[in-house]
Amino acid sequence: MSDIITKNPVVFYSLCAVWTIMLLASLCVIIISKLKKDSDHSNLIQRTKSWWMMVFVFSAAVLISKTVSLFFFGFLSFLALKEFFSQVPSRRIDRRAMFWAYLSIPLQFYWIYLDWYGMFIIFIPVYMFLFLSMRMVFTEETEGLLRSLASIQWVLMISVFSLSHAAYLMRLPALASFNAGGAGLMLFLVVITQANDVAQYVWGKTFGKRKILPVVSPKKTWAGFIGGVLSSIVLACLIAPYLTPFDLRQSILAGFLLSVFGFIGDVTISAIKRDLGIKDMGSSIPGHGGIMDRIDSLTYNAPLFFHFCRYFFY
Repeated sequence: MSDIITKNPVVFYSLCAVWTIMLLASLCVIIISKLKKDSDHSNLIQRTKSWWMMVFVFSAAVLISKTVSLFFFGFLSFLALKEFFSQVPSRRIDRRAMFWAYLSIPLQFYWIYLDWYGMFIIFIPVYMFLFLSMRMVFTEETEGLLRSLASIQWVLMISVFSLSHAAYLMRLPALASFNAGGAGLMLFLVVITQANDVAQYVWGKTFGKRKILPVVSPKKTWAGFIGGVLSSIVLACLIAPYLTPFDLRQSILAGFLLSVFGFIGDVTISAIKRDLGIKDMGSSIPGHGGIMDRIDSLTYNAPLFFHFCRYFFY
């Protein structure tokens, strides 16, 4: 930990700021629950406790080492894939293909460990897609084949391939005028993504009237979306000089892209849940639902932001 403070103090102090915000938020929750004893605040308290757990685990993954962060995101991908497979309708015979989908996780993250970008970027969308289709065809069960194959491949893309970009982001080195390195970029990505979700909720609750997608996500409003985009851009401009090598133009663009595509990731998972007839993907995070309910925006933002950084700096 002291090594992180010495070599990457900006990341450490930024995480301290996140913990400070969590402390203030927790105090607000305690005060609200004391002042309004006639209301039920159990869900709010539960959500706050879950946020503490998530912030603690994420901070440990970022601060300890790059290898630990690799295992963290690999395990997160496994949980997300397992959660999705438990909800998506499948045939009994599809379990063989699902088994190989699980085995792709350590391989995908091994390419990151080797810093083998060429294999990392094609392993799942090319080799695993071809292998899974071959494996499912060899079962000689053609009824429902296309639906099952499409479901398994898409779930693998969103749960493993997309999230693995967040792990690779941590492996990016520091630059001459940028000491925070991949850890700083990862922190920037997560802070903007989560702040955008919160800002959209606050702006929507305060000013929201006109719905964007009333069938898919009735609580999403134009006021919430626009407020979230503007808030994310402002926040990106404020923290980018400390965590990224971005200039003002790149900071504005990054804030805009992360807020817009984070929204798209959120409503895409919402649409899938409606198709499946479920409210949450799981119940592993009390007050929040499942893993995918918490990282839905990140599944779209992680690959987008990773290639954004590679395009401009690596």
